[in-house]
Amino acid sequence: MAPIPYSQNGLDRVSSILPDTHGEFIVSKQKLRQAEGICLVRERRERQSQSLGFTSRPFVLCGLPIRRPPTDQLLFERRNGKFTFQITGHPQFGLPFGQDRLVLIFLATLAVRQKSQTVRFRSAAEMLDTFGMAKGGKEYRRIVAAFERIFGATMFFSTERIGTASTIVHRSRFHFLREAEIWYSRSAEISAGENVVTLSDEFYSEVASHPIPADLDAVRVLAAAPALLDLFMWLSYRCFVAKGPEIIPLFGHYGLTQQLGCIEYSRPSRFRAMLEQWLKTIRCLWPECPALICSDGKALRIDRRFAILPNSEEIPHNV
Repeated sequence: MAPIPYSQNGLDRVSSILPDTHGEFIVSKQKLRQAEGICLVRERRERQSQSLGFTSRPFVLCGLPIRRPPTDQLLFERRNGKFTFQITGHPQFGLPFGQDRLVLIFLATLAVRQKSQTVRFRSAAEMLDTFGMAKGGKEYRRIVAAFERIFGATMFFSTERIGTASTIVHRSRFHFLREAEIWYSRSAEISAGENVVTLSDEFYSEVASHPIPADLDAVRVLAAAPALLDLFMWLSYRCFVAKGPEIIPLFGHYGLTQQLGCIEYSRPSRFRAMLEQWLKTIRCLWPECPALICSDGKALRIDRRFAILPNSEEIPHNV
């Protein structure tokens, strides 16, 4: 053991001694907040008092880019079986990515709660509070940039369904938002007026017809980890709709890597290692999560379970 340092008066702060003597006991503020958030998620789940937000199926089945794409890349595509998702970014603002997905969860949640295609919120601080994010001018400017990317983006998705005598193909292209009035200020705490956002007819129809519930406390814990958040939301939905045990390949045309907004990994072993780490964190939030990597390392096994308790009074009847 290294010798314990002493100050001239024979005393020293514990914070200056621990790093040299017992570094394993040092916990960062970020990890401490994460641990507190995980405890809150599990406590509210046990008390059946989950705080619910909402999202829409396209962004659960296929995620947005995790990292900022190159400036010259304006098209992003993901696949989930016979479901194809494409998003085209605006030349000036680029593709939505990373924490921009929180804006879509926030707007979908307001649309469901307010039962309106036009949603209203007081200030950016309201959104920052929802996801437990720090407040300040930097964060506010980040939110404004996210709104610009989402407002300028166009989404295209198509599905194919095999009928009794033919294949039915459905395709749709639309913007997320029809109109937005976002007040700029130097602080997220202050708003010169009410923020008003009108969802496009298509986006609102999807959110209103098929709102996908999400545990807001869990989203808050994972807000800074978009890839992990995507997997949690995806598992919550897929385990809810599963009829029984299912096997999802990790790689290939129908693989998990084609569905989530994950970055491309150079080796399959690297993705499997990251997936195992993500699943460990998800099991902390949701101990009953049934997802397991198969012994051959080529697929993920899931089963029917509920991340959102089905008897919650906040869940709309049309889910």
